[in-house]
Amino acid sequence: MSKKVPSPCIDVCKFRRGGHCIGCSMTKAQKSLFKTLKKPAHQEAFVEMLQVQQASMGKYRHWAPEYARKCLKKGVKPPLTGVSKAAG
Repeated sequence: MSKKVPSPCIDVCKFRRGGHCIGCSMTKAQKSLFKTLKKPAHQEAFVEMLQVQQASMGKYRHWAPEYARKCLKKGVKPPLTGVSKAAG
């Protein structure tokens, strides 16, 4: 994938659940880290890591369809592995 991967943020940005956003599961530090990633391969790896995090935390089923919609709107194929579909 040559295009930049969109941020996993789905514009909920409410930090509860031990400092994790209830929309995407990222912490503020993770949001800052994603912004520093320039290579699409690194961005895709971050999204995959985030899906594993969501699966372990549970209650993030809403994220994958919202993120896929965001990617498609930006003309990028969503780098989703299906891990988050199993998330609580």
